[in-house]
Amino acid sequence: MTLSGKELVSQLIHQYSGLSELATLSFLADHFAGQIVFSSSFSFEDQVISHQLLSNKIPVSIFTLDTGRLFSETYAVWNSSNEKYQTKIKAYYPSQEKLQAYVEEKGPNAFYESIDNRKECCFIRKVEPLQRALAGNKLWVTGLRAEHSAARHDLPTFEWDETNQIIKYHPLLHWTFEEVKDYITKNNIPYNPLHDRGFVSIGCAPCTRAVKPGEDFRAGRWWWEDANKKECGLHATN
Repeated sequence: MTLSGKELVSQLIHQYSGLSELATLSFLADHFAGQIVFSSSFSFEDQVISHQLLSNKIPVSIFTLDTGRLFSETYAVWNSSNEKYQTKIKAYYPSQEKLQAYVEEKGPNAFYESIDNRKECCFIRKVEPLQRALAGNKLWVTGLRAEHSAARHDLPTFEWDETNQIIKYHPLLHWTFEEVKDYITKNNIPYNPLHDRGFVSIGCAPCTRAVKPGEDFRAGRWWWEDANKKECGLHATN
């Protein structure tokens, strides 16, 4: 009998309860051999997971979404990571035709003008490339943490992504920011220097700013929009 996605998620939650993140990643890489991927934006969290995978030679394919508008510092940490771990992180890019049509019709900074324009830009630059990256895989490892936003507080460690028809695993879900940063320091892991300048959640350069003291974690993303709409569609709520 074939289990549904949600039934398989329940089984995984029970099966891997109590195991360390490293042990779980190792077991999952074996269980979903050739069909497990990790998406990295080179954030603190993603650098921790990349270090665990690459330092321990766990066979999970790592990819990133190059939107074409990333910070130069993001490209630098991408390059440093490739050099440190002797790897080549794969990149997925926006469809040239869709991006060209969007820019020609609306302009290069149309995302500032309306939420619909911004979401369309996110879809072209991030969501559609992600769909291509996930196609044919069964498990997607992410760097999400519960502290990131109110919408993520109650996430389970494993969940079924109905939109992408894939299981998601969040190994650092319950890590605190201090635990993540300590791990980075202790293991001498390359990280984005923008983090040291007040940038918490780092995305495309035009849509990201430093967070001011006392501001919410997500305040630096799409700061001109209502706080309740600050998602790009990569991690859609089912």
